Amino acid sequence: MIDWTNANYLPWLIPVPPLLAFGLIFLITNRSWWLTVATAITATVTSWVLALAVVLRSVGAPVLGLAAPEHFGANAFGSSTPWLNLGTEQFSLGVAVDPLTVVMLFMVPLAISMIMIYSIGYMAHDPRKERFLGYMTLFAGAMLTLVVADNLLLLFIGWEVMGFCSYSLIGFWFEKESAYKAGVKAFMTTRVADVFLLLGIAYLFAEAGTLNFRDIFFNEAFLEKLAQTPALLLGGGLSAAGLIGVFIVIGTIGKSAQFPLHVWLPDAMEGPTPVSAMIHAAAMVSAGVYLVVRMYPLLEAGADPHHGIYSAPLLLMAYVGAFTALFAAIIAVAQNDVKRVLAYSTISQLGFMIAALGIGAYIAAAFHLITHGIFKALLFMSSGSVIHAMEHGEHHAHEHGHHPHNTFESDKPFDPQDMRNMGGLRGRIPATFWSFLAGGMALAGFPLITAGFWSKDEILAEAWTLGLGGEGFGPAIFVFILLVLAAFLTAFYTTRQLAMTFAGEPRSEAAAQAGLGGPRSMVSVLMQGPLLVLAVFAVIAGFVGVHPDFPLFGAIFSPSGNPFHEFVGGTLPHHPPTLAFNLIPVLFSFVVALGGIYLGYLVYWRKPLAAGQVDPTQAALDRISPAIYAAMRNKFYVDELYDAVFVKPAYWFSETVVSRVLDRGLIDGVLHFIARAATVIGETFKRFNRVVIDGVGDGIPQGIGAFGRWFRAIQSGNIQQYLLMVALSVIVIGIVVFWNLVR
Repeated sequence: MIDWTNANYLPWLIPVPPLLAFGLIFLITNRSWWLTVATAITATVTSWVLALAVVLRSVGAPVLGLAAPEHFGANAFGSSTPWLNLGTEQFSLGVAVDPLTVVMLFMVPLAISMIMIYSIGYMAHDPRKERFLGYMTLFAGAMLTLVVADNLLLLFIGWEVMGFCSYSLIGFWFEKESAYKAGVKAFMTTRVADVFLLLGIAYLFAEAGTLNFRDIFFNEAFLEKLAQTPALLLGGGLSAAGLIGVFIVIGTIGKSAQFPLHVWLPDAMEGPTPVSAMIHAAAMVSAGVYLVVRMYPLLEAGADPHHGIYSAPLLLMAYVGAFTALFAAIIAVAQNDVKRVLAYSTISQLGFMIAALGIGAYIAAAFHLITHGIFKALLFMSSGSVIHAMEHGEHHAHEHGHHPHNTFESDKPFDPQDMRNMGGLRGRIPATFWSFLAGGMALAGFPLITAGFWSKDEILAEAWTLGLGGEGFGPAIFVFILLVLAAFLTAFYTTRQLAMTFAGEPRSEAAAQAGLGGPRSMVSVLMQGPLLVLAVFAVIAGFVGVHPDFPLFGAIFSPSGNPFHEFVGGTLPHHPPTLAFNLIPVLFSFVVALGGIYLGYLVYWRKPLAAGQVDPTQAALDRISPAIYAAMRNKFYVDELYDAVFVKPAYWFSETVVSRVLDRGLIDGVLHFIARAATVIGETFKRFNRVVIDGVGDGIPQGIGAFGRWFRAIQSGNIQQYLLMVALSVIVIGIVVFWNLVR
């Protein structure tokens, strides 16, 4: 008998409400919007309450009569149950809550709940809104399942369900060709990476005989053995731990949209904005970073990044993450779609986290994962509010006989997401403006008062400190340089986005008429209320990770040590060391954030963009070479390269080789030959049957019948004829007898 009053079973319940709501919505409530809303909100809030109960228990508040366990990292609570009998072993499925799970259970349900409330207002007039909320609840349930899983297989199940949800929601408006193609692109790109992840899972299970996190990560002897065992088939100095880790990192590169598998994430903006918020903040791409944070002891096996010793997975993360952070930031500078700027920002910020993990900055990466999830959800929902207001303004303008046109491309349909068509929205949607400003400043890393500053500064500080640890120009220095440049560009393009959207005068009739239906309308309240909640966390969430030696702030928020570092560090078998406070990376954080913001202010806010004016960044770069801005605007032609190298050859191969040669030529040829041979054989058997079998079988009765018909003619009924035949018969018999006697 399971005692459900025992808090060890509480994590099982966290994913259940959204998963149950998914079934109820599709089976029962899908014809009633308000029943669907009630189901989705009830499920989301219930999961939030359950997650909050787990969080409170974990940090020391009594829940269900139990206090937080001592040495929480080494004594995580949860439960498991036998699932698969493997013959010699039993595979168990279970849930567990450790410090990393706790901080995820704070961020994920909070963001999901705000996104769900926001969705009700955003999708209120969509004809398939019930289906949308159904998919969103499944998305939420899959992410929560992934978070509380105590083993890699259950995590992978949640991982794959999210892949299906992303496909369904990105292509939700499937009437648009670009939307359903974006869904397919996201699904196929992430599937490439998931194949490698599955290989890593299979290899790990073959070596360990288990996929339970704690059984593997707290077994130092096994990790050491795995780090010393040559990799299967490959060799070349790569250990089994290294190869498994590389496979896992590739899975994250796909899920978290790192170069070169980043191409699906910008196109994911084709889905409704709540989907973008869910993918970029609460689930999907966050799941990729969470995976490598969770698997870090395995990725680090045989290495010691704090002393300049790196494993293959760590090096892969350091270089790919740092390059992606700068690469995506450069592209974001030249984007005009309000959501695509944030999409490339997400790719860049995920690069910060991956690079941090590559150099051993475990706590800093986890910290930035949490703060980024909060302010990126805020930014995407704020951008959705902006788009909704622009669409409202467009409709309002049409009603009054005006026809809004694009500021630059007047020959194309009006685009409410193009920031060049905006301007002056600060006065039209003030609550959205202040929320967007809070999220934007957190993303830019505005010093001291935003969460993004504290988490980003932590990454730069660790990269600086580790880079000066005697390793020379190693991964940490490389990471520091690229991330500093990326941070500067982040502050610049964020200020550009804020200025082009909210500053100056409206650059289109739609912007002049933009609005959300009044400050007291239901849509306005549902869409802007969650923004204000997240805006508060975008400011205060960073104070839990202040370095204790940071001037003034350390004494206020971390008098007895960095709370986040002390708590989350317990997740690892060995608590990561607290690096000494260094003022130099802090100064870098100040300079790049304030410098980027100030440059953006000078270029875009002090003299706001006017209708028809060429983007100042484009004008400046065109003086050097027009090809530079064109490359940035077109994402350095990576999509075109993939199209030329992979997509078109794949189409050619499928059309020419597979369809014409293999299918129609070889397979159809063999099948047609077999069909013709079978026809000839069948015709031969038919003739044999008709001539021989039917000829003999039917010929005998036909002959008997013919003889009977002939013989019937002698029975005429004439007595004289009968007497004549008897006489003739007697004569014949007599002749025969006489002949025999004489002979």
